[in-house]
Amino acid sequence: MSTALASRKSRALLMLWLAEVGLLMLAVLAAAWLRFLRNPAGFALFFESAPSRALIFGLVITVSMVAFGLYQVHVRHNRMEFLVRLVLSFAFAGVALLVLYYLVPKTYIGRGVLAMSLALGLAEITLMRLLVDRLFKTDVFRRRILVLGAGDYANLIHTRLRRNADRRSFMVVGYLPIAGQPVQVPDKLLLNTDFSLSEIAEWLQVYEIVVAPDERRGALPMEEMLKCAQRGITITDLSTFFEREAGMVKLNVADPSWLAFSGGFDHSIPRRLNKRFFDLVAAGAVLLVTWPIMLLVALCIALESRGPILYRQARIGENGRVFELIKFRSMRVDAESDGVARWASKNDDRTTRVGRIIRLSRLDELPQLFNILRGDMSFVGPRPERPQFVDMLSQEVRYYNVRHCVKPGLTGWAQLRYPYGASVQDAEEKLTFDLFYVKNHGLVFDLLILLQTVEVVLFHRGSR
Repeated sequence: MSTALASRKSRALLMLWLAEVGLLMLAVLAAAWLRFLRNPAGFALFFESAPSRALIFGLVITVSMVAFGLYQVHVRHNRMEFLVRLVLSFAFAGVALLVLYYLVPKTYIGRGVLAMSLALGLAEITLMRLLVDRLFKTDVFRRRILVLGAGDYANLIHTRLRRNADRRSFMVVGYLPIAGQPVQVPDKLLLNTDFSLSEIAEWLQVYEIVVAPDERRGALPMEEMLKCAQRGITITDLSTFFEREAGMVKLNVADPSWLAFSGGFDHSIPRRLNKRFFDLVAAGAVLLVTWPIMLLVALCIALESRGPILYRQARIGENGRVFELIKFRSMRVDAESDGVARWASKNDDRTTRVGRIIRLSRLDELPQLFNILRGDMSFVGPRPERPQFVDMLSQEVRYYNVRHCVKPGLTGWAQLRYPYGASVQDAEEKLTFDLFYVKNHGLVFDLLILLQTVEVVLFHRGSR
């Protein structure tokens, strides 16, 4: 994600955010103008402090939109889902603003102005998103991509990134087969020509060439690729392309040299300090808000069945260290009486009635806040697995142990992008997102994941 094209995507998202904050500020001013239409003196008095209060309004609304997944680069919503999320984000922000106005009266804009601002802002953001969506569906705003290769690896672009939503930022102009390598891409997508790579790229006005051969040694036209690079065409390998466009590290494509030389894996002292500070602040804030809920959950568990309220289980942490994870007990005491570790399944009959509710709402995870405060876990990171599963998965899934180079988390990128995993195949798929996180983790990324976790909890994605 540190490449120039990745930064372009981040800048585009930043520009969208700034535009929407500006629109929301205008909504406040328009609402105030309507509210004081027959009272010019009142409007003049309101306008004196309007910019700062309008900015607060815009920031609270957009932060709520982040929490409801409306600023995710790699996830696309259909129109109905988008509207539901947008309405919920405005409703949540409206409540948050009322709390803020109670705590800081100077920020108050009035009930009438607030109600009209929310209505106008909702209409403006809806129109803005529909306009942006329509614009970026046109080929003018998409990068023209030429894929060098037409075998199994190149075909991953066609099979894994085939939806229009997946290709919003780019369009594939064709796949150029490499002599001596098998062709797996459909014939209609192939570029069968005797022209050189540089000539084809110039003729098709290519912006970027994605290098995706099944075998690299002696197969790549390096002189032609150099000519393309000299003309300003970006040369990108397939692993970097998937990392940037899909927010994942493809395990069967990425090789150790790419992982070593592609950057990331920030373990500097400033990063360690800001991550620990983030963990303490986030865990402390959530604990402060949720402790009454935790007491209620503990009481319900105690009333329903005999046995411990908290469930302690060995998990693998940073650098393979074993620690004791704490959760609210959601299963029968004899759930694993035979001593065999099992993944939870859908409609698991070992789950208690209270357990089903707290697992669905993720309330069973709340005691892990103490693991975070103690330093065993981070707030954001790969989910910790049991030693038995780690031993098995390390043998069956490539690069599985790489996820242990950071502390495990209460929530993570894989939890946002993939549902609950209960098999080796699921673990392999989730690892593609965990590796993306451990390569690209940072304070802003952690904050975005934390906010988007609200969406996961509210929409019950991934719970079992």
